[in-house]
Amino acid sequence: MANHIENLVEKLVAELLADTDIELVDVEYVKERDWYLRVFIDKIGGIEIEDCQSLSEQLESKLDELDPISESYYLEVSSPGIDRVLKKDRDLERHKGDMIEISTFAPIDGSKSIVGKLTSFTNIDLIINDSKVIPRDKIAKIKLYVEF
Repeated sequence: MANHIENLVEKLVAELLADTDIELVDVEYVKERDWYLRVFIDKIGGIEIEDCQSLSEQLESKLDELDPISESYYLEVSSPGIDRVLKKDRDLERHKGDMIEISTFAPIDGSKSIVGKLTSFTNIDLIINDSKVIPRDKIAKIKLYVEF
């Protein structure tokens, strides 16, 4: 059910953002203590609170009209943050050349955390630092690397 709602909301948000410079990064519908519908958006130069508020109001109106979610839930619209998770190929494409941090399910070369520059990727592998190949089926999470 969560996937169905996420797909529906992705389509609604894509329509709402069609003529803007804002892009949809991700949608997640998750049960924590309560249900949360989270929409992550971004744009060049960064998202502003007004962008989030505007989309939230428009999306809330659409969801009220369609009423596709039977449970009560909290709607959150926000930026994905500076250490955002890279889930989709379009995220990887946008961040080629950037430093990323890869968490793996099991150690690779003795470590479950690998930091390096994303050189390229395929459906099967990620290549970092021009030569290190990381199989995608071994990857638990990829996010932008932030050095403090």
